[in-house]
Amino acid sequence: MTWTVHPEPPVSPVAAALWRAYYTEVSDRWYLLHEGHRTDPEELEREIAAQSGADLVPPRGHLLVARYAGEPAGSAGVRLLDAATAELTRVFLYEAMRGKGGAALLVGAAEEAARASGATRLVLDTRADLVEARALYARLGFTETEPHNTVPYAEHWLTKRLA
Repeated sequence: MTWTVHPEPPVSPVAAALWRAYYTEVSDRWYLLHEGHRTDPEELEREIAAQSGADLVPPRGHLLVARYAGEPAGSAGVRLLDAATAELTRVFLYEAMRGKGGAALLVGAAEEAARASGATRLVLDTRADLVEARALYARLGFTETEPHNTVPYAEHWLTKRLA
C-alpha cells in the first residue's frame, strides 16, 4: 500500500470529516483524563463549527490530506504567522492508519509547504497528555521553545528550523 499527500480545501467533505475526527479525539481525551467523561455533544459541535480552517488556504496556509491506498487517512495544516514563521496544526491520522509512516510523511509535507511559503522556522503547540505526538515531533527534530501563542490547552511549544 502507498501513501500520497495533497492539498485539500478545508471546506471539502474529506477535510471536514478529518477535522471532526481529530477534534473529537483530542477533546474526548482531555475530558476523559481530567473530568472522567467525553465531550458534551453540544460543545463539540460549537467548537468544530468555530474552527473552519479558513486560515489553512493559500497563500498563507495549506491543509494537506494523506491518503493510504487512495483512502483519506489523515491531515496536517500549516499557516504563516509572519514572513519567517509557520505554525503546524491539525496533525492527525485515523487510529487504524497509525504506525504505518503517515504521520512523518504528513509533517514532512507540511515542512515543504512552509518552506515554499518562505518560512524558515516551524512552530507548534501540544498538550502534555498527547505523548505520542510529542514523541513524533522529537523524532522529527522539533525542540521545546518558548510559547508562541496563548492557546488555552497548550502545555508544550516546539520549534524546528527549516533549512
